[in-house]
Amino acid sequence: MPSAALLERNRIVARGIRVRVLEHTLKNSGGYLSQACSSAEILATLYGGVMNLAPVPKPLTPRPFAGVPSAGNTNYRLGNEFNGPHQRVSDRFILSPTHYSLILYAALIETGRMDPDGLAEFNRDGSSVEMIGAEHSPGMEVMTGSLGQGLSQGIGMAFGRRLKQEPGKTWLLMSDGEFQIGMVWEAFQFMSHYGMDGIGVYVDVNRQQCDGAMSSVMGLAPLADKLASFGAEVVSVDGHDLAALHDAALTPHAGKPLVVLCETDPCREVPELRNLGGKLHYVRIKNEVERGRYEAILATLGQAVG
Repeated sequence: MPSAALLERNRIVARGIRVRVLEHTLKNSGGYLSQACSSAEILATLYGGVMNLAPVPKPLTPRPFAGVPSAGNTNYRLGNEFNGPHQRVSDRFILSPTHYSLILYAALIETGRMDPDGLAEFNRDGSSVEMIGAEHSPGMEVMTGSLGQGLSQGIGMAFGRRLKQEPGKTWLLMSDGEFQIGMVWEAFQFMSHYGMDGIGVYVDVNRQQCDGAMSSVMGLAPLADKLASFGAEVVSVDGHDLAALHDAALTPHAGKPLVVLCETDPCREVPELRNLGGKLHYVRIKNEVERGRYEAILATLGQAVG
């Protein structure tokens, strides 16, 4: 069981993530707000004790985009420097649904890994702080591209680390919509065959996708049973319960990948989102009345953080 101090710290981080993303949404009249509502506690938990990451000496300023990797490009840098220097024992992190990038940047700021001023570079030409993050973006080291690819890349990383006998683990954040994609299930077959237990996956089960509710497109139930049949150790938790999220990572899973299904609310702490009729993928503020409602919520959330 995590300490009360750790849980309180992670609660503050989660609230701070929502505040920053809501501020960004208001400033830009749009943003991936519902993803912050659903996944804030997950990222706060991963960065707040689950992942074994090396510290950074001070909050880092995002570098400008330095071009694609090549033999002649010595200035190229990966965004994983925000997760601390790589060590044999340190963990690695992959953000599979890259439209969650803004939420990851907010998490890096709230955990002291990224300078808050870096968020001003979001989606600017020449910046590494991209709307759809790539391998040079803060907190990332691979471009996960289309949904579903991040798990395969994580497996490759974990398999290589096993061959090198590195004890560090590879963690992923995935969205539940990615399990509609065939290559994800092929990846679980691979992990089962090779008994890969160096991977932990937290899944944001918010039941939403760009076309609305997942149940109206292609349902996944019973997802836990399907994953277990593919050889995973599966734990289902309330995705806003910080203690449960923390303890899930301690589940024994020798010879199996660990999957934590986090049941979440895509409108958590931002009830105005419930008025959008289920179209939550990318939130656009359409008028001043709506803006005023979000501003009132921001004022309440900001007071709670302070």
